[in-house]
Amino acid sequence: MEYQPVVVKSHPRPSTSKHNAESRHWRQFKHPVFIKEYAPITSIHFSPSKPHRYAVTAATRVQIYAPRTQKITKTISRFKDVARSGNIRQDGKLVVAGDDTGLIQVFDINSRAILRTFDSHKQPVHITKFSKLSPAHVLSCSDDTTAKIWDVPSQSPINTFTSHTDYVRSGQISTSNPHLVLTGSYDSTVRLFDSRSGHCEMVMGEKLATHATGSTPVEQVLLFPSGTVALSSSGPIIRIWDLVSGGRCIRALSNHQKTVTSLAFDATAGRLLTGSLDQMVKVYDVSSYKVVHTMRYPAPILCLAISPDETHIAAGMSDGTLSVRRRQTKTLETNATDPLRSSTFESFLGMSHPSLGEGNYRGKAQFHPLGSVDELRIESRRTKRLRDYDKLLKNFKYSAALDSVLRKQVPPTTTFSLIQELIHRDGFKTALSGRDDVLLEPVLRLLVKYVADPRFGEMVCNIASMVIGALYLRQLKTHLMLPKEMYSPILGQSPLIDTLFLRLQKKVAAEIRFQKELVKTKGALAMIFASSVAINES
Repeated sequence: MEYQPVVVKSHPRPSTSKHNAESRHWRQFKHPVFIKEYAPITSIHFSPSKPHRYAVTAATRVQIYAPRTQKITKTISRFKDVARSGNIRQDGKLVVAGDDTGLIQVFDINSRAILRTFDSHKQPVHITKFSKLSPAHVLSCSDDTTAKIWDVPSQSPINTFTSHTDYVRSGQISTSNPHLVLTGSYDSTVRLFDSRSGHCEMVMGEKLATHATGSTPVEQVLLFPSGTVALSSSGPIIRIWDLVSGGRCIRALSNHQKTVTSLAFDATAGRLLTGSLDQMVKVYDVSSYKVVHTMRYPAPILCLAISPDETHIAAGMSDGTLSVRRRQTKTLETNATDPLRSSTFESFLGMSHPSLGEGNYRGKAQFHPLGSVDELRIESRRTKRLRDYDKLLKNFKYSAALDSVLRKQVPPTTTFSLIQELIHRDGFKTALSGRDDVLLEPVLRLLVKYVADPRFGEMVCNIASMVIGALYLRQLKTHLMLPKEMYSPILGQSPLIDTLFLRLQKKVAAEIRFQKELVKTKGALAMIFASSVAINES
């Protein structure tokens, strides 16, 4: 009769709240690449168009990185002072950046040639951004307390907003309305401007600035894609403003310990990423504004960005370190095109490609051509290779088979499946017999580890009773001249075995107490449900 290998039973895994689906998604961003610059990194921006190159601004240059290789493809260093806020246009062809002299320059991303120069600001320019809906317009925010909208072709300012009374260090043009501009200033206010009227239409945080002592400056602002809700960070506090209700603060978040320096949305704007000087990046669910994940970095964070395809998270730090975390996308997430249909007229006409053989090609799967139905096929059966414990079990080496599954790298389902097979063969007592304290230690450690596991609890109890019985009923050596029915306990002879038995005893006692509490809770819930049903029926 042919030997039947041990069948490893599959058990449902106990639910763990340590890593939920949200946390597992953000934990996929791993294998961080650290790139050292010689000055603090003040800005990171991903290109909205593929291949999503990103601009890193540090010292007197803006560097363009390739997302796949993390290598520098272009370096723009035509600045007289510290460069600020390198921003790539929607089509990925132009880059705009300011510097501490107040100069704003527009570059061609490929040739690095200076296409336009704006020199109206007299103080450092910390924000330069292209408008998403009006690619020919650029927003600039400066320390001269003004914010301007520039027309790139004419090289002249269209609007100048002068309502702030201190440095303007953050700003954004709305992605739903190109006429709305949101700015944040060190005067502790967030203002919403309309370029059609040229005036400030809404002020947020004015009461906090006038009534609060020691008001904190606004470091960052961010608009939701809908344009109805705005975010701002002042110190460690993030505030959510409802623009529809006149700029009312509807929520304040204080999960960071130090100043929040960067705000960013993911591709769907369903998650908010915040970076802070406390070296932490926190991910919020915008539906409840609860922290769903936290990432730790080695230095204070000055800027943060996530790629539009959600495969890269880049963070710039105060010590000049650029950290890029990558996530490998699954095959199902990428829309792979059929190589046979690319660049053919059939794809434009919506026609199906004529079948070239009977097989299908999907990703990295192996190609298996199928012949006609009437042809004769000879199947070749490969004999399954037995595992080590199956080979030992086949040769009736029960003790060695048990030792082979007591190693750390063997999953518990395999271990207990083999023990169950040994019990069915009436060979588990044989496998336990003749063991000293060294060989008995892994058996006891297995029992201690899984005695409270609901998948193996019953079997662990049976094994424990057999182990204890084997210890108390071990036959004395024949040279003692005792009858065969005389046995003697060996507990107390090995400190390691005694310690493991005490741990097993404590764990069993704790599990019994826990089960009693569960029974009490179950009874209380049954009474509550019964009384509620009786009230409803009456």
